[in-house]
Amino acid sequence: MPYRSTVERLGAEYLGADFGGGMLQISPEGSLPVADKSVDAVLSVQVLEHVRDLDRYLGEASRVLKDDGVLLLSTHGTWLYHPHPEDHRRWTRTGLVVDVEARGFAVENIVGLVGPLATTTMIRLTGYAHFVRRLPIVGRPIARTFAVLMNLRGLLEDCLTPPNLIQDNSCIYMIRCRKAGT
Repeated sequence: MPYRSTVERLGAEYLGADFGGGMLQISPEGSLPVADKSVDAVLSVQVLEHVRDLDRYLGEASRVLKDDGVLLLSTHGTWLYHPHPEDHRRWTRTGLVVDVEARGFAVENIVGLVGPLATTTMIRLTGYAHFVRRLPIVGRPIARTFAVLMNLRGLLEDCLTPPNLIQDNSCIYMIRCRKAGT
């Protein structure tokens, strides 16, 4: 729950949920032990790509949100496959909006982060870091230095990439939406 302290500093109550280890235990069917229309915001960070049943997941988000509540989520666009614990899908900007809106939400804002050119740099960084970290003694410091340099390269590549290309084909999307019709 890396965002808990930030949310609590803003004066809000934070209820973490997971299948095992969250404050609230998600049932095997995907239900939350939370009353209907009882929360102001649902924060879903890098989870949607792991969800088998989007109807159930977004349906639960809608059920627990107050009518004026907001769903904030981030998910993968073109990012590399990562089965932790399982991995089901990637989106383009259009595809993500269609999937979320088809499940009863109105998208207010969607932002793409890390364009296609920088994404390839991040994929290479992941591979290099995995290998270099294994080197005795010097591996971790070299991997950290390499990560800084590759992230700077990715930033430069995003500066050189046309913004519409980044927005339509991002590595990660952040989206804000509300229940449709509210």
